[in-house]
Amino acid sequence: HAQVLYWYDPMVPQHRFDRPGKSPFMDMDLVPRYANQDGDAAAISIDAGVTQNLGVRLATVRRGPLASRIDAVGVLEYNARDVALVQTRAGGFVERVYRHAPGDLIEKGAPLADLLIPEWAAAQEEYLALRRAGFVVHGEDSVAGRAQEALDRGVIDAAGIDPGAEITFVATPVGTVGESVARVLAATTGVVTDVGSVKGSVAAAGRDPRYVPGHPMAGSELHGLDGADASMFEGAVWVLTPTGSSDDAFSLVAGTVTRFGAEVVALDPDQHDDLVAIVSHVPHLTAATLMGLADERSEEHLALLRLAAGGFRDMTRIASGAPAIWLDICEQNKDAITRGLDSLIAGLSEMRRVVSESDREGLHARLERARVARMNLPVRAGAVENLVEMRLPIPDRPGAAADVFALAGELGVNIHDFEVVHSVEGDRGIMVLVVRSEHVEVFRGGLIARGFRPGVAKLA
Repeated sequence: HAQVLYWYDPMVPQHRFDRPGKSPFMDMDLVPRYANQDGDAAAISIDAGVTQNLGVRLATVRRGPLASRIDAVGVLEYNARDVALVQTRAGGFVERVYRHAPGDLIEKGAPLADLLIPEWAAAQEEYLALRRAGFVVHGEDSVAGRAQEALDRGVIDAAGIDPGAEITFVATPVGTVGESVARVLAATTGVVTDVGSVKGSVAAAGRDPRYVPGHPMAGSELHGLDGADASMFEGAVWVLTPTGSSDDAFSLVAGTVTRFGAEVVALDPDQHDDLVAIVSHVPHLTAATLMGLADERSEEHLALLRLAAGGFRDMTRIASGAPAIWLDICEQNKDAITRGLDSLIAGLSEMRRVVSESDREGLHARLERARVARMNLPVRAGAVENLVEMRLPIPDRPGAAADVFALAGELGVNIHDFEVVHSVEGDRGIMVLVVRSEHVEVFRGGLIARGFRPGVAKLA
């Protein structure tokens, strides 16, 4: 057999390899070069007639030392055999590719592409909210390895509690907030606050001038690092219950959460627990009960859950939250929750009576009262009399709401609040928008031009 001198890629013949295999360039098999295969010299022949027409002159190549310096243009290339390709796989989207061609010179730090990868972005959002506010973030977690994971994913700057931290947030289940706050107060010299949804028991147990009990009225159904969102607190209410806090501590916490975009509200701890039972705890238990009822009935009618329209899904969305945290919440705030459930049961009993007796006027009055109350939920847009509600039918499909928001951006219209009210069938919905009155006419005209049919009404 002829001796193999080396292997090469026919598409890139200038690169030689010591052993057979796949080409790193074209993913094709390398080709052997044999010792008796046309030698190692390149040769070319040109027809004599063509040579004469082109005026080609021949000269003998001689090998020897150069007698003088010669400057020549060359190309410096890397050894392709020393190059390794590292590919990371993640679920996301390429939003933009910057136009670069092979061989282009690119400055250090110049972008190549813009990627949108939710599983990366969500984990960094909470950290980025603090970083944008100018903080260096330390963190710890009771789950082994979670702090290191947060550090690896860029969610925190360092693992562990920082004794010199200006402010420390305690984010643990409400049943352990008290002991966690006590431990952090002993380990740090700065201000301490928490984010638990029950304040009465915690405030009574932790009257320290450096401690400011708190509760942001915002959250996510996602768990752990994946639930982090830098914009989560923008426009949200952040309740503080400073029973024994110093003015300096309260001012620091209030100023910090304001920088997150939240609106600070100060309440008595017991008043907070009563109100939160109505607007958060009882609704969650109601959604869980309704979802359980639908699940039970689905055993009798297998198609029931497939018929669940958007309205049912919206109403029961919060039932998808982590069940474990609600055990402590219901225990810590059971008195207020029980009172709230009693009121809800009484209201449902009255609604049942109205329906069973075919009391159309009574039913209409209750539904109208609920509608008006829902319309007048507070929004961060100034006085209610300056706001207008716009309703427009839209197809219940991805992108429909985005079209409306894109038009609002083009026209410079700020949408202060919105929701999509789904129809019973689930294939269409009504988009409800709240805008300032001075923007109504230009926005309405743009919507009509795009094929929408908006209705306009002032908020009551």
